[in-house]
Amino acid sequence: MRYDVVIAGAGPVGLLLACELCQAGSAVLVLEQAASPDSPLKRLPFGLRGLNAPTLEALDRRGLLDAVAAGQVLKPEKGPPPPGTAHWLSQPRKLGGHFAGIPFALDNVDSGRWPWRLPSPVGTQMAVELQALEAVLAERAQALGAVILRGAGVQSVRMGADEVQVEAGGQAFRGRWLVGCDGGRSTVRKQCGFSFAGTDPEFTGHSLSVELEDPTVLSPGRHTTAQGMCNFNPPGTIALADFDGGAGHRQPLDRESAQALLRRISGREATITALHLATTWTDGARQATAYRRGRVLLAGDAAHVHSPLGGQGLNLGLGDAMNLGWKLVAVVRGEAADALLDTYQAERHPIGARVLEWSRAQVALMRPSAGSRALAAIVADLAETRDGATYLAERVWGVGQQLDLGHTHPLVGRSTPDFLLVDGRRMGELLRAGQAVLLVFDAAASLCEEVDVERAGILSIAQPAIDSLGLSALLVRPDGIVAWASDGAEVAGLARAVQEWTGSAGREAIA
Repeated sequence: MRYDVVIAGAGPVGLLLACELCQAGSAVLVLEQAASPDSPLKRLPFGLRGLNAPTLEALDRRGLLDAVAAGQVLKPEKGPPPPGTAHWLSQPRKLGGHFAGIPFALDNVDSGRWPWRLPSPVGTQMAVELQALEAVLAERAQALGAVILRGAGVQSVRMGADEVQVEAGGQAFRGRWLVGCDGGRSTVRKQCGFSFAGTDPEFTGHSLSVELEDPTVLSPGRHTTAQGMCNFNPPGTIALADFDGGAGHRQPLDRESAQALLRRISGREATITALHLATTWTDGARQATAYRRGRVLLAGDAAHVHSPLGGQGLNLGLGDAMNLGWKLVAVVRGEAADALLDTYQAERHPIGARVLEWSRAQVALMRPSAGSRALAAIVADLAETRDGATYLAERVWGVGQQLDLGHTHPLVGRSTPDFLLVDGRRMGELLRAGQAVLLVFDAAASLCEEVDVERAGILSIAQPAIDSLGLSALLVRPDGIVAWASDGAEVAGLARAVQEWTGSAGREAIA
């Protein structure tokens, strides 16, 4: 059988992409190296992940948010977070996040700086367990018809003019398109000759689950030391940053070597009585110079890697899946030329580059040097100000993301506001089917450039909103990004906007 799309990797990025494709009727095969989705690294405490606003909005727009929220780590009715949860989440003052361990307070954030955001049941952040998130996405993908084959990591790839041949788990598979979502050490990326440029690591991060003879020897929270950084979340979850140039990455640790490492980094005579789990990571930051080569594309960590500081990686990858999914669907269906896929890199590569810069900046504050300590103190002061906290929130929560779509309207390229129509429907609900939506709020608006919305696959709704933000009409892409907006009765430019996101094959849909 030849699939429309073969996806390498059954992590959250690959699974969300499979959901997007299967919802539109594509035949999808997901190949996963791990034989089982269960892993201690995906469960608490190491499996704690923070979802930001774009991710939560994406899940809401596909009807997945309620299922994901059911497994969130922190709920008001649950009381304090579970043992081992990040220390900054346990503080009495409500915090909105952190930058290199420097927290910013929620009450300092001025949400009035984002006038394009409307009140919505979708929040700006949520803490979830990675394994629970994957389970929700896998269940949806399979319900929609995706085939998930575990224990079948990609071994080789052969690119052809009209298909891609993949060998995985001793079997051969064929697909019209192949998407590598197979992590930072992506076989797809390496097999297909993608360039992976960036910076080498400065430190090795060690995540440990231990039992301590006397936990009071270590102070809870994140602490900079002469050798690096130690983050202790009682009773036995420890993260260490050892500025060794990444030499310790993937080096096995036993109890004695873990204890020696802990004592050296923390400067405390802590005694480990049992080592339950140890894993390593680095701050190496690299990005594929191209996200597409022929019929092969990259998404998630296969396209970009960086340190997990600030929890940006998962959200970045899920954003890739949302951006790529509807475009690949249009190409598979023959509704758009494959040149539409080139806009995937044009739109997502700059966002990935900004996240890598964000990661490198945090490393600069963590270095065990007098200069970095002085700089961190200044950033901490700025984080206590209203301007500083609002800036950090905008970056950490992702509410300021905007694609450059070549239009001057301030809403174009942003995630659509969650408009509430007078009949009670929300914008997020209107996007559940994965199709574009044209909202016309002003009944007097004159469609100067008519578009056959039905042939273009656009859901058209003419209805006032409780708050239309002064707009007369707007066009929202299937991924929830505003493609066009008008503030007046004249709506010139709509046809051009439709043509841009449907590709050359979509011109027939424009009257």
